[in-house]
Amino acid sequence: MNLRECLERFVPFNEQEECDKELMLDYIDTFDDVLTRDNKMGHFTASNWIVNKERTKVLMIYHNIYDSWAWTGGHADGDGDLLHVARKEAEEETGLDNLKLLSDGIYALQILTVDPHVKRGKFVSSHLHLDCCFLFEADEEEVLRIKEDENSGVKWINIEDACIITNEEKMKLVYRKLNDKLVNIK
Repeated sequence: MNLRECLERFVPFNEQEECDKELMLDYIDTFDDVLTRDNKMGHFTASNWIVNKERTKVLMIYHNIYDSWAWTGGHADGDGDLLHVARKEAEEETGLDNLKLLSDGIYALQILTVDPHVKRGKFVSSHLHLDCCFLFEADEEEVLRIKEDENSGVKWINIEDACIITNEEKMKLVYRKLNDKLVNIK
């Protein structure tokens, strides 16, 4: 299933997701490079909300660029299968091998602003991440490892603390929404 079909199937949880879904579909119809960083205004990313079996903890990384505890994820970089991107990024950034998908397709949508920064010695202008988040379950006992070029920590955090531990104000709302949506997941 292509990205447009995945987005069309997505059922929004709230008004923010309704608006962002509509904008993402318009963006796909307007630009042909939405899956690559060649689109300097905005491009698709895939993120992960990784919870333990009891749904009491979430796995987070300490993101070096954002200087904050954050979810895992990354750029599509031309791959229209954002579930594949999400799983690959989660495995690379945490060392996990056994991720169980809990959502039927995309778990959450959000359009996020990215502040200007330097990555690998190159300036990156402000832009948007059109983000599709996937919900995974993982075993707390599985060995974790950091990806030194991207993060400097990986740990399980009490799920209600995810909104507190992040330094990014905009992400507090996102993480709160992801936690609120968990009530509907069995």
